[in-house]
Amino acid sequence: MTARDGSTRRRPAAGARAPSARRSPARGAADARGGGARPGPPPGDALVIGPVPPLARAAGVLLVLSGVVGLVAPFPTYLVVGGQELVRGDGIAGVLAAWLVPVVSVAVGAGLAAGRVPRFGLAFAGVLGAPALGLLAIELYRARDSTVRPAVEVLAGERVLTSSVEVGAGWVLGAVSLGLLVLAGVVAAAAWGRTVMEDGGALDPLRPVLAGAGAVLGVATVLCLVLPAADVPDRVVTDPVTGLQTVVEQPGPQGLLERPGLALLGGLLLAAALVLGAVVAPSLRPRLAAVGGLLAITAVVLAAGLGGLRDAGSPDLRWTLAGAGLLVAGLAWAGLTAVAWRARRAPAVERGGR
Repeated sequence: MTARDGSTRRRPAAGARAPSARRSPARGAADARGGGARPGPPPGDALVIGPVPPLARAAGVLLVLSGVVGLVAPFPTYLVVGGQELVRGDGIAGVLAAWLVPVVSVAVGAGLAAGRVPRFGLAFAGVLGAPALGLLAIELYRARDSTVRPAVEVLAGERVLTSSVEVGAGWVLGAVSLGLLVLAGVVAAAAWGRTVMEDGGALDPLRPVLAGAGAVLGVATVLCLVLPAADVPDRVVTDPVTGLQTVVEQPGPQGLLERPGLALLGGLLLAAALVLGAVVAPSLRPRLAAVGGLLAITAVVLAAGLGGLRDAGSPDLRWTLAGAGLLVAGLAWAGLTAVAWRARRAPAVERGGR
C-alpha cells in the first residue's frame, strides 16, 4: 500500500501478528548500553518466580522461630537422669551437633520469609518436617516413658540409667523447636501448590542419577542410624586364681528400633522420612527445590553423625562403625546437595508481577 508521503509499506499477511513494541526495562537498558539486543540466557538457566503467597512466608517465619529456639536449647539443663544433670551443649562437638539444624533453619527461613526463591525454602521445610516429627516422638519418650522400662542410655554424651528422669528447660526448648519444625513442614506442604517457581530444567538430565544415588544412600543412612553411634566396650575380667581371662559384655545403649512405645514409633517415622525424602527430594522442581530438600536431609544426618562423635568423646564409650558410617553418610549427602546446586550454567531471574 502507498502512504501519504509517497513511500510504500508491505501489508502483513493474513493471520500474521505485528511485532510488539513493548520491551522489558532490563532489555531496554541493555539496548541503550550496547546499541542492540543481546541474546538471553539458555533455556535451562531461566528462573521464573511468581508472587509469593503469605502461607509460604509464614513457613519461613516458623523456620526462623524454630532455629532461634534451637540455638538457645543446648545450654540450659536438658534432663536430670538418676540425679545427674545433662547438658547437650557441653563441648564443641555437642554445640556443633545441636546447632547445625537451627543455624541452617534460620538462614533458609529468613530467605523464605523475605520471598526469595520460595520453593527452595518450602522444600527444605517440607522435607525437614517429617524427620522432626520422629525426633519429637523420641524426645517425648525420653522425658515421659523411659522410666517405665529402665535401661542404659547415652544421653548428651553421658552413659546413664533411666531409673528416674526430670525435665529441664533445655528439653522444653528443644521440644518446642522440633514442634515448630513440624508445623513449618505442614504449612510448607500447604503452600507448595500455591507457589509459582519454575526453571528451564537444567537439572533434569541428572535427576535419575540423583534419585538412584539418594535411594541407596538413604537405605545406608537408616542402617547406620538404627544402631548406636557410641557403645560401651566389653570388659575383660581376669580370674585371680586361674589367671583365665573372660570377656564380659556390659549393657550399652539401645538401638533406634529397640525401644518401646513412642520411641519405637519415632524411630520408624525417622527412618521412613529419611528414605522417602531421599527419593522425593531429587524429583522436586525447580532445581533449587531439589537443593532445598537435599539440604534438609544433609542437616539431619550430619547432626546425628556429629552427635555420635560427641558421645564417643566420653571415656566410658567408644565410637562404633555405625557412628562413623553416619558421619560419612552426612558428608555424602552434602556432596549430592553440591552436585544439584552446581547443575546450572548461569543465573538469570525473571520475576512475575505481584
